[in-house]
Amino acid sequence: MRKKSISILGSTGSIGVNTLEVLRMHPDRFKVVSLAAGNNIALLKEQIEEFRPSFVSVADSSAASALRGSVTVPVEIGFGIEGAIRAAAFDGAEMCVSAISGAAGLLPTMAAIKAGVDIALANKETLVLAGPLVMEEVRKRGIKFLPVDSEHSAVYQSIAGHRPEDIKRVILTASGGPFLKTPIQDFPGITTAAALNHPRWKMGKKISIDSATLVNKGLEVIEARWLFNLPPDKISVVIHPQSIVHSMVEYIDGSIMAQMGNPDMKGPIAYALSWPERMDSGTPALGFNGLSLEFHDPDPERFPCLSLAYEALRVGGTAPAVLNAADEVAVASFLEGRLPFTGICSVIREVMEGYGHKEISSIEDVLEADRAAREAASSFAARM
Repeated sequence: MRKKSISILGSTGSIGVNTLEVLRMHPDRFKVVSLAAGNNIALLKEQIEEFRPSFVSVADSSAASALRGSVTVPVEIGFGIEGAIRAAAFDGAEMCVSAISGAAGLLPTMAAIKAGVDIALANKETLVLAGPLVMEEVRKRGIKFLPVDSEHSAVYQSIAGHRPEDIKRVILTASGGPFLKTPIQDFPGITTAAALNHPRWKMGKKISIDSATLVNKGLEVIEARWLFNLPPDKISVVIHPQSIVHSMVEYIDGSIMAQMGNPDMKGPIAYALSWPERMDSGTPALGFNGLSLEFHDPDPERFPCLSLAYEALRVGGTAPAVLNAADEVAVASFLEGRLPFTGICSVIREVMEGYGHKEISSIEDVLEADRAAREAASSFAARM
C-alpha cells in the first residue's frame, strides 16, 4: 500500500499529539513529511526521532538553535511564519493537518491550499477570519477540505448522501464547559485553574477557556457557515453536557441525523485522514447501558459571547476577525491573571462596537483588521 504523506501544523499541541497517535496505529498507511510546532522542543525532538520528518519548523530562531543542539537524526529546521508556511506546503505533502492555535494558522493553511494540498482543518480561525477567501481558493484548487473539529466532522458525516436543499438546519452541540451550573453571580471570581478544568475534553489552554465562555461554539458557528454554505439562521447551538452527540442535522421532513461517540478527538482525526474510507481510531466503543442524554438551549445571560459571535457573522466582512482577535487577547490576559473571567466578553464587546467593519477582498484586509483589533483589545484590557 502506498503511504499518504502528511504535514502537521501544531504537532506538539493537543490535536497534533492525537494526530500522531492515530498515525502511530497505521504505519503502513501514512508517513510524516513535515511538522510545525512552537517552543515545546523536548516533545518535538521525540516526535522527530520517532516519525523522521524531512522538515520541521519552530516558533523562532532561539527555539531552532535549541532544537539543532538536541536532535540526533537528520532533519532540516526552519522557524517563524516562513517555516510554518514551508511545513504546511512541504514538497510531497498530500494532506496538511492544520492544528496551529488561533489566527497564526491562517497563512500556513492558505499556503497549503494554494499548493494543492488537501486540508484536515482543526484550526477554525482560518475560516472565521477569511471564510469567503479560503473557500474560493479551495474551489479553485479542487482540493479536499475536511473538518477535524468534532462538531463539524459530525455534521459532515450526517449530511453524507443527502441533498443540501433538504437541510433545515444544523445543530452544533456544546458541553457547556465547567460553569454550566455555577451561579452567575460567582463568575467574577472564577479562577484560571477552574476555567481550564473542562469536564469532558482534554484540550489546550486557549480552547479550554473558549469552551468555558462558549466563544469556541460561536467560532464554530462561523466556521459552519463557510464549511456547509449555510446562513446563520440555519445554524443552531444546543447544550449537551454529556458530549456524546457531537452534532446533528435536521431535514425538512422532520428527520434528524446525529453522529455519536465517546468524546475523543482521535475519532474525527482518523475520519479526516482516511476519508472516504474509515479506519481504527483507538476511540473506545460507546456503551449504551444506562446512557442518559440531556439537551438545553444556551442561556444568553450565562453565555453572552455566543450572541456576539452570531452578531459578527451577521455583520460579516472583518467583524469575525475582530471578534477572534479580541478574544485571543482577552483570553491571554485572563490566563496571565490580568483580567477577570467576566472581562473576556467585555473586551470582545467593546472592541466589536468600536471597530468600523468593512468587507474583505484580500488576506491583507483580514490581517489589518486582526492587527487593529488586537491593539484595541490590549488597550481596553489594560484599563480593566
